[in-house]
Amino acid sequence: MRRGGIGEGGSLGERDGGSAGGRLTIGVARETAAGERRVGLIPDAVKRLTGSGAFVLVEAGAGEEAGVADAAYEEAGATIVPNAAELYRRADLAIKVQRPSDDEVPLLPDGSALIALLAPLSNGELVQALAAKGITAFSMDAIPRITRAQSMDVLSSQSTVAGYKAVLLAADHLPRFFPMLTTAAGSITPAKVLVVGAGVAGLQAIATARRLGAVVEAYDTRPVVKEQVESLGARFVEIDTGQTDAQDVGGYAKEASADVLRRQQEKLAERAARSDVVITTALVPGRPAPRLISAETVRQMRPGSVIVDLAAETGGNCELTEPGEVVVREGVTVIGLLNLPSTMPVHASQMYSKNVQNLLALLVKEGRFVPDFADAVVKGTCITRGGEVVHEATRQRLGLDGTASAPTPTPVAEPAQGQELAAATNPEAAGDPGRAAEVARGD
Repeated sequence: MRRGGIGEGGSLGERDGGSAGGRLTIGVARETAAGERRVGLIPDAVKRLTGSGAFVLVEAGAGEEAGVADAAYEEAGATIVPNAAELYRRADLAIKVQRPSDDEVPLLPDGSALIALLAPLSNGELVQALAAKGITAFSMDAIPRITRAQSMDVLSSQSTVAGYKAVLLAADHLPRFFPMLTTAAGSITPAKVLVVGAGVAGLQAIATARRLGAVVEAYDTRPVVKEQVESLGARFVEIDTGQTDAQDVGGYAKEASADVLRRQQEKLAERAARSDVVITTALVPGRPAPRLISAETVRQMRPGSVIVDLAAETGGNCELTEPGEVVVREGVTVIGLLNLPSTMPVHASQMYSKNVQNLLALLVKEGRFVPDFADAVVKGTCITRGGEVVHEATRQRLGLDGTASAPTPTPVAEPAQGQELAAATNPEAAGDPGRAAEVARGD
């Protein structure tokens, strides 16, 4: 049977070599990206899928880095296949964390389906290659910011991990205590932490730093997040930049003008000079990260201070950040490590898997792949279908709608968390301004 993809109301599960008695065959691939330790689905999700009538294949060793043995997948009802070529040949729908590599794309059968963090705004060639193969591709970083889609919001779930781990990294590199201590040897004053960007990662960083006993203050261009910051016990820093429209209609931070950036840098320099730790999380969708911490600001900081730049993957908020590296500049440790969620693969995979499982609930019915492309979540997440690029923002970036398109920015480092479609660490939790703070507090 010709692999022609699916159209409106169409289904998979009938491809040559892919279907199992007419049932949808889902394939969970082993990640090949350097340093990626997460897995697309964990056994609990596999058990639910097999119980609903789907047939699940798992590439051998797919969950190994996330602490999941092949035997656990088999107990959940999956079949283990030896390699990626076999997995992709048999799967109607492939599930990954990272986008497929250049070596993997040819293995994807024409007309099959794919779910992954595709980062389509930065990967035009990949998107067009998927479209050319008739692949129905869904990007987990394109989940619309609506209340109904909160349970599928991968950017929020993975940013929670990143915000938590950022504080642990800072505490590990800081040559002093975080909490205030009173001992027989004298009193120890608490560390001072400045968090730049009070979105999902920022709020989690605030909550974690407070739990470790630090004195925390936070800045964000959007005054609406002040209440969430203060609810976590931190002080909200207000900077008058003269900008009256700091967020777009979706709640994301807008790209600031040169004058606004200059004012932010000046005021943040004063705060950073008094801080022991600075954690930056500022992102703008589809654009390089704004430079908020200059080299001069770093020079003004106390020796031994630490900067953790969670925007390193898109260029960094700090001028001295080296993506993927931990460096010491002017006596200050600047941490620009990439893909922090992958450093906590057990829970990061658990959350990613749950997000994917909730999306699959919209795509799979009674073991068959029957997405409703009129559904806002399905439509908003679908990047390619029927041989075409159908995602509006991606079409604009590629110039496929006949209008002028801004050139795709060249990232300083490969975006490993799919952060260019939505500012993972800048907006409130998807569609709900207070939810991120509730999660950070543990409510």
